[in-house]
Amino acid sequence: MDAESPNSRESAPLLGNAAAVRDDRPGIPQLFTSLPALNEAASYFAESSIFSCFPDISIRPVFNSSNEQEMVSFASEEERASTANANVSSSGSASSAYELIDTKFDAPVVQGEISRSSTAESSQTSTALVNTNQNGIPIFQGLLEKVRRTVRGSADDIGWLQKATDMPPVEDGTERFTEILDDIGHGLHKLPNTMIYLLVPGLFSNHGPLYFVDIKTSFSKMGLTCHIAKIHSEASVDKNAKEIKDYVEEIYWGTRQRVLLLGHSKGGVDAAAAISMYWDDLKDKVAGLALTQSPYGGSPIASDILREGQLGDYVNMRKLMEIIICKVIKGDMQALEDLTYERRKEFLRTYRLPEELPIVSFHTEASISPAVLATLSRVAHAELPMIGQPTSLPVVIPLGAAMAACAQLLQMRYGEKSDGLVTCRDAEVPGSIVVRPKRKLDHAWMVYSSLNDDTGEADASQVCEALLTLLVEAGQKKMHEIAQKDE
Repeated sequence: MDAESPNSRESAPLLGNAAAVRDDRPGIPQLFTSLPALNEAASYFAESSIFSCFPDISIRPVFNSSNEQEMVSFASEEERASTANANVSSSGSASSAYELIDTKFDAPVVQGEISRSSTAESSQTSTALVNTNQNGIPIFQGLLEKVRRTVRGSADDIGWLQKATDMPPVEDGTERFTEILDDIGHGLHKLPNTMIYLLVPGLFSNHGPLYFVDIKTSFSKMGLTCHIAKIHSEASVDKNAKEIKDYVEEIYWGTRQRVLLLGHSKGGVDAAAAISMYWDDLKDKVAGLALTQSPYGGSPIASDILREGQLGDYVNMRKLMEIIICKVIKGDMQALEDLTYERRKEFLRTYRLPEELPIVSFHTEASISPAVLATLSRVAHAELPMIGQPTSLPVVIPLGAAMAACAQLLQMRYGEKSDGLVTCRDAEVPGSIVVRPKRKLDHAWMVYSSLNDDTGEADASQVCEALLTLLVEAGQKKMHEIAQKDE
């Protein structure tokens, strides 16, 4: 059989062109016709994710002229367009084929050539020569760096606020908080009705109908005016900060009463951003800020997922998260990016919370005992039509088990205590009164009640009431200190 040059045969595509894929193609069925959002996400994943996660490659047969052995080489789209000539040499019964491999990944690629000798020469050339890349760095050094960054993760970033010398110290308010909580348990309530209480929900709260509902109901029964900020929880911090600022101003001009803000998770970060960015407009309208389980310093979960230069780059983890957040949840990818350590450091270098503002920060540690696996959280309720009147049934999911798994992961990897999503050190706001309860509570407990909560312990509404009462006391103390300075 005559030898055939590699360039004389056309490439047979292994994967089609991603740009040519459309939803109406037979290869991409409409999987979720009754759920447009999921159907759109599935189509987007089929036409975008797969083709972006793997290089556009094709298979080209290469024939050995001496023994008619067919080999397969892979070439990129750019190589096919340029029709680069392969170096094929023959010496007696030995031949070598050189093919250039080009990909679209950030991962290190072979810029030179890989030589394969026949069995006759294998005893003399037992080691393959691998050239260096254009910068003169060995090709495996990039891979080793990705491994190092992946293994190291967020170890150098967790707790960076405590290490910063230019940040004000915190004050431990756990003991006073415990006293207030005990008074509330005995029916002694001290929150004034001369203020408006604004609850700011966290990430993905738009998909939880019962988020903060129990707390608002409890406050209303005490005769307090309480609102839940209607923001797009999956939007960026800057966007939500502007919405919260407008929300506070609308409340103030309608009631002439100052506002106390309590934010949970990303809601605390959004509320803090609103105050620090628009303090000149809000200083006469905001009486204080309480942050509960908020990643004020950043989140190792968000950072580990989105950090560039990791092994996750090879499967394009960022692209997968973008599909989940943007296509399925209909959110903004920047909402997660804003919680990374890099973004939080950048933001806090520009915007600081005012020193005269009373601040309370609250963090907890999730339980990782086997019993938590049976914990079910009520995130919604379903109305079932029955004879007579409809019946409401709780919609529950094992949030406690998920939080316990994440807490165990952070404990094993970084040796850090957390509520499952936010480490305790990253939730302590510089200059704030910090509450560190001994009770084991996960990240979801504050806003979603559990079906098997201990009735002998304080519930989430009582905890929030105690935090806001502590905040009011801190505000009164600051006003007294300012008055003494003026004298």
